[in-house]
Amino acid sequence: MRSKSHPSVAIIDVRALSELCGFGELADFQTAQRQWIEQALEGAPAVRDERWSEAIAVGSLAFVERVKNDLGVKAKHRDVIEADGSYALREPSDAYAGKFTGKNEALSSENSLLWNESVDHART
Repeated sequence: MRSKSHPSVAIIDVRALSELCGFGELADFQTAQRQWIEQALEGAPAVRDERWSEAIAVGSLAFVERVKNDLGVKAKHRDVIEADGSYALREPSDAYAGKFTGKNEALSSENSLLWNESVDHART
């Protein structure tokens, strides 16, 4: 049971997103969303998109600037960059370069286990 003093806060306004995607009914949007996810999982392995995996916020310039402002001092050295018509709030690209150079080979794509492979049958 949720406490009245700590109401649940949604990150995404699903109703607004549904309307922006052109759906009249929320249930229709939710059905389509499940189908999109199933199709994506059946396709080729996902390709990492740095805009989403290395950014704090992605969207319009106004949105990204608001997030940066809301973060205050925590975002002091973070950069707003433009890429493919959207904006992202990120750390400078050289922020960790010196600390991890030569140490992240173990994180390469060859060192991965696909979600549908068991450990016994995985390529090693």
